[in-house]
Amino acid sequence: MSVATHRVDTHDDYAVYQTSTMAALLAGLYDGDVTIGQLLTHGDFGLGTFNHLDGEMVVIDGVCYHLRDDGSVEVASATDKTPFAAVMTFVGTQGFDVSKTTTLADVTHQIDELTGGENLPVAIRIDGRFTSLTTRTVGEQHKPYPPLTDATAHEAINTLETTQGTIAGFRTPQFEAAISVAGYHLHYVDDARKNGGHLLDLSLTAGHVSIAPISELRLVLPDTQAFRDAHFDLTDLENQEHTAEGTSN
Repeated sequence: MSVATHRVDTHDDYAVYQTSTMAALLAGLYDGDVTIGQLLTHGDFGLGTFNHLDGEMVVIDGVCYHLRDDGSVEVASATDKTPFAAVMTFVGTQGFDVSKTTTLADVTHQIDELTGGENLPVAIRIDGRFTSLTTRTVGEQHKPYPPLTDATAHEAINTLETTQGTIAGFRTPQFEAAISVAGYHLHYVDDARKNGGHLLDLSLTAGHVSIAPISELRLVLPDTQAFRDAHFDLTDLENQEHTAEGTSN
């Protein structure tokens, strides 16, 4: 896997383009310099957040959706900016159908079995019907910004009953914890584009899971004074991420 720390203009299959790092987000660096318009030139699929930590982001079929903590969903403006996001051109090469009630743990186990290990990242898309699906959405933050674990302590949690939509996200190896969200990191938006958020749990009754391999990470670091001056706490990253993101390892 190669890591580029400069801006690149190509968007090859199996390459993830990521803005900033998880360590920076955990430290409360919520103002990025990459616009949504720029982000979408590098992929049609992915997730992230917006400046000021204003809600959740999910990119499906080339459209970037802004999921707010008041429950609203809207198409993001091309001029909006992100402090942390990861996108790629999604090309699924593996997958499986679900035809009976399946838990999130069951789904992730099947993905792990199918991909044969957890040391390479993969992108995951799930299109399906759910009897229950729980999300959370963080609210907009104001300076001085708190660390991510504090910002997410009072996030809005919503359980949807009988919903249909798309989950997008990534499974990332533990050794990438300071760079990306280690483990499973998934966001959801329903087909009506009225509800969504950071996925916490689900009960999937029917659908299809598609998996795309990732062989390259293109990491773009923020060109900001805040990033230059920041001190990143790299101790106990796994617990910090689990507290902030509710990740599934």
